[in-house]
Amino acid sequence: MQFENTLEFARKLDAEDNLKKYREEFHFPKVNDEQVIYFTGNSLGLQPKRTKKYIDEVMTDWKELAVEGHFYAEKPWWDYHERLAAPLAKIVGAKTNEVTVMNTLTVNLHLLLVSFYQPKGERFKILCEEKAFPSDQYMLRSQVRFHGFDPTEAIVEVNKRKGEHFWRTEDIVKKIEEVGDELALVLIGGVNYYNGQVFDMETITKAGHEVGAKVGWDLAHAVGNIALQLHDWKVDFAAWCSYKYMNSGPGNASGVFINEKYLGKKGIQRFEGWWGTKKETRFLMKPEFEPMENADAWQLSNAPVLSVAPYLASLSMFDEVGMEALIEKRNKIVAYLEFILHEIDKEVDTTFEIITPKERGTQLSVFLHGEGRSIFDYLMKNGVITDWREPNVIRLAPAPFYCSYEDMYRFGQILKNGILKK
Repeated sequence: MQFENTLEFARKLDAEDNLKKYREEFHFPKVNDEQVIYFTGNSLGLQPKRTKKYIDEVMTDWKELAVEGHFYAEKPWWDYHERLAAPLAKIVGAKTNEVTVMNTLTVNLHLLLVSFYQPKGERFKILCEEKAFPSDQYMLRSQVRFHGFDPTEAIVEVNKRKGEHFWRTEDIVKKIEEVGDELALVLIGGVNYYNGQVFDMETITKAGHEVGAKVGWDLAHAVGNIALQLHDWKVDFAAWCSYKYMNSGPGNASGVFINEKYLGKKGIQRFEGWWGTKKETRFLMKPEFEPMENADAWQLSNAPVLSVAPYLASLSMFDEVGMEALIEKRNKIVAYLEFILHEIDKEVDTTFEIITPKERGTQLSVFLHGEGRSIFDYLMKNGVITDWREPNVIRLAPAPFYCSYEDMYRFGQILKNGILKK
């Protein structure tokens, strides 16, 4: 398609958008009494309007049923989380029994490493990407220290090539092969938070398995953003938060994938709790742990229903639309945003350098050469909610559920005015 940098063209694209009605399903903040242009769904998704109904249902049941809500609410609390497994399985490419929702992201990664990082002899190293998200770095370092290893020896980082802003799959595979028999675990962010790169998860997972390592993925920036086939790729485990592209609210519950080959096994090492034991005998209060036959075996406590309810609300929209339609719009709106950036680049002295490679999802990370923090402040004051990373990178994530093509055009004009007014 031949794009145009005009308001009329942007509105034409919006008129043709099959998902345009979903924009009205979300609450937008306002700046200067106008609805914002929201580019930070990669950090915190907007609130779906239907969320309140789901929370109110739980509050009403709590008010009217109290403890009996566990079994007699319209959506009984004791199995509330089970309603999320099927729609999430579609999104991540898993079987329903391989998916559960519990805790929060880093908590779940720690719990999963109890099962999937078990260093023995010379096989003790963990491979990750350089400058992984800080929480992952802290988690990995504390895990290897817990097992008695020095993080500088046990953690192997794959670097980008000098002068490049992205990782090459062949470099990751080569590093896996180099570490070889010493490698216990590969754990990488499926979509890098900084540059927006989508990693070749299938190839990297296969390479890790070929040297005898377990392979897991932090999918915080991937779920609800890109196509995933965790089961078919034979991923061992994965975890993700729900408050970015999944729109479930700040700090909300985390999803977990555990490959079915690890399910239904009593002997597997893990930390155990009441909600992981069989439903049929759970209330008999037996002293022996009898694991659920699905990923719920990794649950510890009963689900925080007031947190899970917004997640279920958001998943109902994903179920209505499907990832294929979201990805189709994602590709088109990101392409239009990239076009707008190149067009504005021709009209100003600043040089825009998009550091996100072609393997991308919703996010574009852009170097604004010659600009400083002041341009970010200008955008924010003029109703563009975006993200600034030092020294001069803005991250733009036009979430397809609620961002419009007119937003992309208007952003370009605001950006241009901010640069020209210096």
